[in-house]
Amino acid sequence: MKIQNIENDLLLKALKQEKTERYPIWLMRQAGRFLVEYRKVRETAGSFKGLLENPNKAAEVTLQPVSILEVDAAIIFSDILVVPESMNCNYIMEEKKGPYFPETIRNNEDLKKLQLPDLYKSNLRYTLEAIEITKEKLQNKIPLIGFCGAPWTIFAYCTEGSGSKTFSVAKRILYQDPEFAHQFLDLITDASIIYLKGQIEKGVNVIQIFDSWAGILSKEDFEIWSLPYIQKICDSIHEVPKIVFAKGANFSLNKINRINCDAIGLDWNVPIEFSKTQINKTTQGNLDPCLLYADRNYLNKKVNEFLDSLPTNHIVNLGHGLYPDTPRENVIELVKLVKNYIKK
Repeated sequence: MKIQNIENDLLLKALKQEKTERYPIWLMRQAGRFLVEYRKVRETAGSFKGLLENPNKAAEVTLQPVSILEVDAAIIFSDILVVPESMNCNYIMEEKKGPYFPETIRNNEDLKKLQLPDLYKSNLRYTLEAIEITKEKLQNKIPLIGFCGAPWTIFAYCTEGSGSKTFSVAKRILYQDPEFAHQFLDLITDASIIYLKGQIEKGVNVIQIFDSWAGILSKEDFEIWSLPYIQKICDSIHEVPKIVFAKGANFSLNKINRINCDAIGLDWNVPIEFSKTQINKTTQGNLDPCLLYADRNYLNKKVNEFLDSLPTNHIVNLGHGLYPDTPRENVIELVKLVKNYIKK
Protein backbone atom coordinates (compact mmCIF):
# COMPACT_ATOMS: atom_id res chain seq x y z
CA MET A 1 0.00 0.00 0.00
CA LYS A 2 1.04 3.59 -0.68
CA ILE A 3 1.35 4.88 2.90
CA GLN A 4 2.70 8.40 3.45
CA ASN A 5 3.97 9.78 6.73
CA ILE A 6 0.83 11.44 8.07
CA GLU A 7 0.98 13.42 11.31
CA ASN A 8 -2.50 12.32 12.46
CA ASP A 9 -2.63 8.74 11.19
CA LEU A 10 -5.54 7.48 13.33
CA LEU A 11 -7.67 6.73 10.27
CA LEU A 12 -4.88 4.83 8.55
CA LYS A 13 -4.14 2.83 11.70
CA ALA A 14 -7.81 1.94 12.11
CA LEU A 15 -7.96 0.78 8.48
CA LYS A 16 -4.97 -1.49 9.11
CA GLN A 17 -6.62 -2.71 12.36
CA GLU A 18 -3.78 -1.30 14.43
CA LYS A 19 -4.32 -0.13 18.00
CA THR A 20 -5.49 3.46 18.41
CA GLU A 21 -5.94 5.45 21.62
CA ARG A 22 -9.27 6.79 20.38
CA TYR A 23 -11.68 6.34 17.48
CA PRO A 24 -10.95 8.44 14.38
CA ILE A 25 -13.80 10.58 13.05
CA TRP A 26 -14.70 12.14 9.72
CA LEU A 27 -18.18 12.79 8.33
CA MET A 28 -19.75 12.18 4.95
CA ARG A 29 -20.69 15.55 3.40
CA GLN A 30 -18.58 17.31 6.02
CA ALA A 31 -17.90 19.94 3.33
CA GLY A 32 -21.43 21.08 2.68
CA ARG A 33 -24.35 23.41 3.11
CA PHE A 34 -24.56 23.17 6.91
CA LEU A 35 -21.44 25.40 6.93
CA VAL A 36 -22.00 29.06 6.15
CA GLU A 37 -18.39 29.16 4.94
CA TYR A 38 -19.21 26.56 2.30
CA ARG A 39 -22.31 28.46 1.17
CA LYS A 40 -20.27 31.62 0.68
CA VAL A 41 -17.69 29.87 -1.51
CA ARG A 42 -20.39 28.12 -3.52
CA GLU A 43 -22.11 31.45 -4.10
CA THR A 44 -18.92 32.88 -5.58
CA ALA A 45 -18.60 29.81 -7.83
CA GLY A 46 -22.06 30.44 -9.28
CA SER A 47 -23.38 26.87 -9.03
CA PHE A 48 -22.63 23.42 -7.66
CA LYS A 49 -20.96 22.34 -10.90
CA GLY A 50 -19.15 25.66 -11.05
CA LEU A 51 -17.65 24.77 -7.68
CA LEU A 52 -16.71 21.28 -8.86
CA GLU A 53 -14.91 22.73 -11.87
CA ASN A 54 -12.92 25.32 -9.92
CA PRO A 55 -10.01 23.40 -8.33
CA ASN A 56 -9.00 26.22 -5.98
CA LYS A 57 -12.52 26.63 -4.61
CA ALA A 58 -13.05 22.84 -4.43
CA ALA A 59 -9.84 22.58 -2.40
CA GLU A 60 -10.98 25.45 -0.18
CA VAL A 61 -14.25 23.76 0.77
CA THR A 62 -12.45 20.43 1.21
CA LEU A 63 -10.26 22.08 3.85
CA GLN A 64 -13.01 23.97 5.70
CA PRO A 65 -14.09 21.05 7.95
CA VAL A 66 -10.45 20.39 8.83
CA SER A 67 -10.13 23.75 10.58
CA ILE A 68 -13.77 24.25 11.64
CA LEU A 69 -14.64 20.74 12.87
CA GLU A 70 -11.10 19.40 13.48
CA VAL A 71 -11.93 16.03 11.92
CA ASP A 72 -9.31 13.33 11.46
CA ALA A 73 -9.53 13.18 7.65
CA ALA A 74 -10.46 15.36 4.70
CA ILE A 75 -12.46 14.06 1.74
CA ILE A 76 -11.97 15.74 -1.60
CA PHE A 77 -14.93 17.87 -2.64
CA SER A 78 -16.39 16.34 -5.78
CA ASP A 79 -19.46 14.38 -6.92
CA ILE A 80 -19.97 10.75 -7.90
CA LEU A 81 -21.53 11.88 -11.22
CA VAL A 82 -18.30 13.36 -12.57
CA VAL A 83 -17.51 9.82 -13.82
CA PRO A 84 -20.47 9.40 -16.21
CA GLU A 85 -19.95 12.98 -17.39
CA SER A 86 -16.34 12.11 -18.24
CA MET A 87 -17.73 9.25 -20.35
CA ASN A 88 -20.03 11.63 -22.31
CA CYS A 89 -23.15 11.03 -20.24
CA ASN A 90 -23.76 14.59 -19.09
CA TYR A 91 -25.94 15.79 -16.26
CA ILE A 92 -27.47 19.00 -14.97
CA MET A 93 -27.62 19.67 -11.22
CA GLU A 94 -31.03 21.22 -10.62
CA GLU A 95 -31.33 23.33 -7.48
CA LYS A 96 -33.44 21.58 -4.80
CA LYS A 97 -34.17 18.70 -7.22
CA GLY A 98 -30.84 16.98 -7.75
CA PRO A 99 -29.18 15.57 -10.87
CA TYR A 100 -30.94 15.35 -14.22
CA PHE A 101 -29.63 13.55 -17.34
CA PRO A 102 -31.06 15.07 -20.55
CA GLU A 103 -29.92 11.98 -22.51
CA THR A 104 -30.26 8.64 -20.77
CA ILE A 105 -28.33 5.45 -21.56
CA ARG A 106 -30.81 2.59 -21.98
CA ASN A 107 -29.66 0.34 -24.83
CA ASN A 108 -26.67 -0.71 -26.90
CA GLU A 109 -27.16 2.16 -29.34
CA ASP A 110 -26.92 4.65 -26.47
CA LEU A 111 -23.85 2.84 -25.20
CA LYS A 112 -21.99 3.66 -28.42
CA LYS A 113 -22.01 7.34 -27.40
CA LEU A 114 -19.81 6.62 -24.38
CA GLN A 115 -16.07 6.15 -24.00
CA LEU A 116 -13.52 5.63 -21.27
CA PRO A 117 -12.37 8.96 -19.82
CA ASP A 118 -9.15 10.79 -20.57
CA LEU A 119 -8.05 11.97 -17.13
CA TYR A 120 -6.48 15.19 -18.33
CA LYS A 121 -8.87 16.19 -21.12
CA SER A 122 -12.18 15.36 -19.45
CA ASN A 123 -13.86 17.08 -16.50
CA LEU A 124 -11.98 14.71 -14.16
CA ARG A 125 -8.96 16.97 -14.45
CA TYR A 126 -10.64 19.49 -12.15
CA THR A 127 -10.86 17.02 -9.27
CA LEU A 128 -7.31 15.81 -9.84
CA GLU A 129 -6.02 19.38 -9.70
CA ALA A 130 -8.09 20.04 -6.56
CA ILE A 131 -6.41 17.00 -4.96
CA GLU A 132 -2.97 18.41 -5.74
CA ILE A 133 -3.86 21.79 -4.22
CA THR A 134 -5.45 20.18 -1.16
CA LYS A 135 -2.48 17.88 -0.54
CA GLU A 136 -0.08 20.80 -0.70
CA LYS A 137 -2.12 22.76 1.84
CA LEU A 138 -2.71 19.80 4.17
CA GLN A 139 1.06 19.28 4.52
CA ASN A 140 0.39 15.62 5.45
CA LYS A 141 -1.29 16.64 8.72
CA ILE A 142 -4.27 14.33 8.13
CA PRO A 143 -5.20 11.81 5.40
CA LEU A 144 -7.08 12.85 2.29
CA ILE A 145 -9.88 10.54 1.10
CA GLY A 146 -10.74 10.14 -2.58
CA PHE A 147 -13.87 8.43 -3.85
CA CYS A 148 -16.13 7.28 -6.63
CA GLY A 149 -19.69 6.05 -6.95
CA ALA A 150 -20.32 2.32 -7.22
CA PRO A 151 -21.12 1.19 -10.78
CA TRP A 152 -24.71 0.20 -9.88
CA THR A 153 -25.47 3.65 -8.44
CA ILE A 154 -24.01 5.37 -11.54
CA PHE A 155 -25.97 2.97 -13.78
CA ALA A 156 -29.16 3.79 -11.88
CA TYR A 157 -28.79 7.53 -12.45
CA CYS A 158 -27.75 7.26 -16.11
CA THR A 159 -30.59 4.93 -17.08
CA GLU A 160 -33.33 6.49 -14.94
CA GLY A 161 -32.32 10.03 -15.87
CA SER A 162 -32.65 11.45 -12.35
CA GLY A 163 -33.08 10.43 -8.75
CA SER A 164 -36.06 8.21 -8.00
CA LYS A 165 -37.86 6.52 -5.12
CA THR A 166 -37.99 3.20 -6.97
CA PHE A 167 -35.51 3.39 -9.89
CA SER A 168 -38.03 1.21 -11.71
CA VAL A 169 -36.62 2.12 -15.15
CA ALA A 170 -33.10 1.13 -14.10
CA LYS A 171 -34.28 -2.09 -12.47
CA ARG A 172 -36.51 -2.99 -15.42
CA ILE A 173 -33.44 -2.95 -17.67
CA LEU A 174 -31.74 -5.53 -15.46
CA TYR A 175 -34.57 -7.96 -16.20
CA GLN A 176 -35.32 -7.04 -19.80
CA ASP A 177 -31.81 -6.54 -21.18
CA PRO A 178 -29.27 -8.09 -18.83
CA GLU A 179 -26.57 -8.29 -21.52
CA PHE A 180 -26.67 -4.52 -22.04
CA ALA A 181 -26.77 -3.96 -18.27
CA HIS A 182 -23.59 -5.98 -17.73
CA GLN A 183 -21.84 -4.20 -20.62
CA PHE A 184 -22.72 -0.79 -19.23
CA LEU A 185 -21.72 -1.75 -15.69
CA ASP A 186 -18.40 -3.06 -17.00
CA LEU A 187 -17.75 0.23 -18.78
CA ILE A 188 -18.58 2.27 -15.67
CA THR A 189 -16.32 -0.01 -13.61
CA ASP A 190 -13.37 0.47 -15.97
CA ALA A 191 -13.89 4.25 -15.98
CA SER A 192 -14.06 4.29 -12.17
CA ILE A 193 -10.78 2.40 -11.89
CA ILE A 194 -9.07 4.89 -14.21
CA TYR A 195 -10.42 7.76 -12.10
CA LEU A 196 -9.42 6.25 -8.75
CA LYS A 197 -5.92 5.47 -9.98
CA GLY A 198 -5.65 9.10 -11.08
CA GLN A 199 -6.69 10.25 -7.60
CA ILE A 200 -4.12 7.95 -5.99
CA GLU A 201 -1.40 9.25 -8.30
CA LYS A 202 -2.24 12.78 -7.13
CA GLY A 203 -1.90 11.75 -3.49
CA VAL A 204 -5.14 10.57 -1.85
CA ASN A 205 -4.39 8.27 1.08
CA VAL A 206 -7.67 6.31 1.14
CA ILE A 207 -10.50 5.70 -1.31
CA GLN A 208 -14.17 5.10 -0.61
CA ILE A 209 -16.73 3.55 -2.96
CA PHE A 210 -20.26 4.92 -2.43
CA ASP A 211 -23.13 2.63 -3.44
CA SER A 212 -25.90 5.04 -2.52
CA TRP A 213 -28.68 2.99 -4.13
CA ALA A 214 -27.60 -0.53 -3.12
CA GLY A 215 -30.63 -0.79 -0.85
CA ILE A 216 -33.19 -0.64 -3.66
CA LEU A 217 -31.95 -4.03 -4.89
CA SER A 218 -32.88 -7.38 -3.40
CA LYS A 219 -30.11 -9.44 -1.82
CA GLU A 220 -29.91 -11.64 -4.93
CA ASP A 221 -29.84 -8.67 -7.31
CA PHE A 222 -27.26 -6.76 -5.23
CA GLU A 223 -24.98 -9.77 -5.43
CA ILE A 224 -25.40 -9.94 -9.23
CA TRP A 225 -25.58 -6.29 -10.28
CA SER A 226 -23.56 -4.41 -7.70
CA LEU A 227 -21.16 -6.40 -5.55
CA PRO A 228 -19.13 -8.04 -8.37
CA TYR A 229 -18.39 -4.63 -9.88
CA ILE A 230 -17.38 -3.17 -6.52
CA GLN A 231 -15.17 -6.21 -6.09
CA LYS A 232 -13.55 -5.61 -9.47
CA ILE A 233 -12.69 -2.05 -8.45
CA CYS A 234 -11.26 -3.20 -5.12
CA ASP A 235 -9.20 -5.91 -6.82
CA SER A 236 -7.71 -3.28 -9.14
CA ILE A 237 -6.62 -0.89 -6.37
CA HIS A 238 -3.61 -1.96 -4.32
CA GLU A 239 -1.86 1.29 -3.38
CA VAL A 240 -4.15 2.64 -0.65
CA PRO A 241 -6.78 1.32 1.79
CA LYS A 242 -10.35 0.95 0.50
CA ILE A 243 -13.69 1.59 2.21
CA VAL A 244 -16.92 0.21 0.75
CA PHE A 245 -20.21 1.84 1.73
CA ALA A 246 -23.24 0.09 0.24
CA LYS A 247 -26.16 1.90 1.85
CA GLY A 248 -29.09 -0.41 2.60
CA ALA A 249 -27.29 -3.63 1.64
CA ASN A 250 -27.14 -4.89 5.21
CA PHE A 251 -28.54 -8.23 4.02
CA SER A 252 -25.18 -8.86 2.30
CA LEU A 253 -22.70 -7.70 4.95
CA ASN A 254 -21.16 -11.16 5.13
CA LYS A 255 -20.58 -11.12 1.36
CA ILE A 256 -19.17 -7.57 1.37
CA ASN A 257 -16.88 -8.72 4.18
CA ARG A 258 -15.25 -11.23 1.79
CA ILE A 259 -14.17 -8.77 -0.89
CA ASN A 260 -10.77 -7.10 -1.06
CA CYS A 261 -11.50 -3.96 0.97
CA ASP A 262 -10.21 -2.71 4.30
CA ALA A 263 -13.36 -1.26 5.86
CA ILE A 264 -17.11 -1.49 5.47
CA GLY A 265 -19.41 1.49 5.94
CA LEU A 266 -22.63 0.91 7.89
CA ASP A 267 -25.88 2.84 7.59
CA TRP A 268 -27.96 3.49 10.72
CA ASN A 269 -30.37 0.60 10.09
CA VAL A 270 -27.94 -2.16 10.99
CA PRO A 271 -27.53 -2.88 14.73
CA ILE A 272 -23.86 -2.57 15.61
CA GLU A 273 -24.01 -5.91 17.48
CA PHE A 274 -25.31 -7.61 14.33
CA SER A 275 -22.48 -6.13 12.27
CA LYS A 276 -19.95 -7.63 14.70
CA THR A 277 -21.17 -11.12 13.79
CA GLN A 278 -20.91 -10.46 10.04
CA ILE A 279 -17.73 -8.40 9.70
CA ASN A 280 -14.13 -9.01 10.72
CA LYS A 281 -12.80 -5.90 8.98
CA THR A 282 -12.76 -2.33 10.27
CA THR A 283 -16.25 -0.80 10.32
CA GLN A 284 -17.28 2.80 9.75
CA GLY A 285 -20.38 4.93 10.28
CA ASN A 286 -23.70 3.71 11.74
CA LEU A 287 -24.81 6.95 13.45
CA ASP A 288 -28.18 8.29 12.30
CA PRO A 289 -27.58 11.78 10.81
CA CYS A 290 -30.84 12.93 12.42
CA LEU A 291 -29.37 12.38 15.90
CA LEU A 292 -27.57 15.67 15.29
CA TYR A 293 -30.90 17.51 15.57
CA ALA A 294 -31.19 16.44 19.24
CA ASP A 295 -30.65 18.74 22.21
CA ARG A 296 -27.16 18.74 23.70
CA ASN A 297 -27.89 16.47 26.69
CA TYR A 298 -29.57 13.79 24.59
CA LEU A 299 -26.85 14.02 21.95
CA ASN A 300 -24.12 13.55 24.54
CA LYS A 301 -25.93 10.58 26.10
CA LYS A 302 -26.58 8.78 22.81
CA VAL A 303 -23.11 9.41 21.37
CA ASN A 304 -21.42 8.04 24.48
CA GLU A 305 -23.69 4.99 24.45
CA PHE A 306 -22.79 4.52 20.79
CA LEU A 307 -19.07 4.79 21.50
CA ASP A 308 -19.40 2.27 24.35
CA SER A 309 -20.98 -0.23 21.92
CA LEU A 310 -18.36 -0.06 19.16
CA PRO A 311 -15.91 -2.76 18.13
CA THR A 312 -12.20 -2.06 18.64
CA ASN A 313 -11.59 -1.16 15.00
CA HIS A 314 -14.16 1.43 14.01
CA ILE A 315 -14.16 4.80 12.25
CA VAL A 316 -16.81 7.11 13.64
CA ASN A 317 -19.00 8.55 10.90
CA LEU A 318 -22.67 8.87 10.05
CA GLY A 319 -24.84 6.27 8.34
CA HIS A 320 -25.23 8.76 5.49
CA GLY A 321 -24.16 12.33 4.74
CA LEU A 322 -24.80 15.39 6.89
CA TYR A 323 -28.08 17.10 6.04
CA PRO A 324 -27.97 20.77 4.93
CA ASP A 325 -29.92 22.05 7.95
CA THR A 326 -27.90 20.13 10.55
CA PRO A 327 -27.04 22.44 13.49
CA ARG A 328 -23.37 23.37 13.08
CA GLU A 329 -22.78 23.45 16.85
CA ASN A 330 -23.98 19.85 17.20
CA VAL A 331 -21.56 18.66 14.52
CA ILE A 332 -18.72 20.36 16.39
CA GLU A 333 -19.96 18.80 19.63
CA LEU A 334 -20.04 15.32 18.06
CA VAL A 335 -16.40 15.62 17.00
CA LYS A 336 -15.41 16.83 20.48
CA LEU A 337 -17.24 13.95 22.16
CA VAL A 338 -15.47 11.39 20.00
CA LYS A 339 -12.05 13.00 20.47
CA ASN A 340 -12.49 13.14 24.26
CA TYR A 341 -13.69 9.55 24.54
CA ILE A 342 -11.10 7.07 25.80
CA LYS A 343 -11.51 3.58 24.31
CA LYS A 344 -12.26 0.86 26.83
